[in-house]
Amino acid sequence: GEKPFTCDQCGKSFTQSSTLKGHMIIHTGEKLYSCDQCGKSFTRSSTLKGHMNIHTGEKLYACDQCCKTFLRASNLKNHLRVHTKEKTHSCYLCGKSFSFLHNLKVHQKIHTGVREYMCFECEKTFTSAAHLKQHERIHTGEKPYMCSQCDKRFSQSGDLKRHER
Repeated sequence: GEKPFTCDQCGKSFTQSSTLKGHMIIHTGEKLYSCDQCGKSFTRSSTLKGHMNIHTGEKLYACDQCCKTFLRASNLKNHLRVHTKEKTHSCYLCGKSFSFLHNLKVHQKIHTGVREYMCFECEKTFTSAAHLKQHERIHTGEKPYMCSQCDKRFSQSGDLKRHER
């Protein structure tokens, strides 16, 4: 659809004026909704409502495929892409598709050449903090991935998956 309502601060467009109005709070920093338990403030009432689950420990949204639970319905919806393999975000330069917008943004740095994360050990650079952290395990020897069958440990999740197969 058409998005005729555009934010004059950042250029983001919306289908409804009410959504644009809600968006504008991001730029003003106005936080009208406060948690009565910890005092943390939020720009939206829905965010406060989701935050309250942190205090109760209630994770109301469960994945019916792997039993993982979530505080928010939106987190469950995003998680379901892991199972459906739905890839709705495509790179406009090469066409590669991703399930999550964050992964697309990290990918697009490949095309720009921006490598803002540097290893202090060997000065190798990376396009994302996750790739840097993964690389740093070479230097630290950390092996956070463990086989559930034989307790063998791996530094990379891919190595564990290959081992389990």
